[in-house]
Amino acid sequence: MAREFSRTRRVGQELQKEIAMILQREIKDERLKLVTVSGVELSRDLNYAKVFVTFLENDPEKIEQGMKVLKDASGFIRSLVGKAMRLRVTPELRFTYDQSLVEGMRISNLVSSTVAEDKRRMQASDRDEQAQEDKD
Repeated sequence: MAREFSRTRRVGQELQKEIAMILQREIKDERLKLVTVSGVELSRDLNYAKVFVTFLENDPEKIEQGMKVLKDASGFIRSLVGKAMRLRVTPELRFTYDQSLVEGMRISNLVSSTVAEDKRRMQASDRDEQAQEDKD
C-alpha cells in the first residue's frame, strides 16, 4: 500500500514555499512582481523539479518576458533553495507557465454569462405567458 503523503510531495510543498519566498524577497526584477508559484512536481529521485508559475497580468508579452527571466535566474534560485533547504541534491528547476488560473476565470465567466442569459430567457418567457393569459 502506498503512503498517503509521500516524501516527494512533502519536499515539493516545502520547495514551493521556498521558491515563492525567494521570488518575493530576493529577486528584484520588475517583470517578476506579480508572479505566483502555483505548484511543484518533483521527480521520484528529487533531481528535477517542474515549478508551475502564474502571472496576475494576462499580457502574453509580459508572461513571455517573465518566463525568460525565470529561466535565466533558475541557477541563482536553485542556489538559494540549496542554502535554505537541507537536501542531499538540490533539484534542477524547470519553470512552466500554469494557465489553470486564466482558464478557470474564463470558464467561470462563461458559466456566469450562461446563467444570466438563461435567467433573462426565463423572465421573457414568463412575460410572454402572462401576456397570453391576459389575452384569453
